[in-house]
Amino acid sequence: MKINGPHHTNFNNPYKRILQEQVEIKKGIKKEDQIEISTEAKQLQENGGLNNKRAEYVQSIKNQIDSGEYQVNPEKVAKKMVDYWSNK
Repeated sequence: MKINGPHHTNFNNPYKRILQEQVEIKKGIKKEDQIEISTEAKQLQENGGLNNKRAEYVQSIKNQIDSGEYQVNPEKVAKKMVDYWSNK
């Protein structure tokens, strides 16, 4: 029996071969990002997203918060939480 040592040339490491094949496959595949925008999203972009009425409402709430006049109704918040968690 002949022993060539750890560096003989006839030994092909199957793990290295598999890794090399995977690297070659990944090199061959060129992925490109794609994006599709629905017609509804395009319409929203054209209309500016939020309408003026909503923007005015948000601004009024911001002004109330800044001035300290905004009051949270705890009963309404609790009802909304119960409705949300009970899937109503």
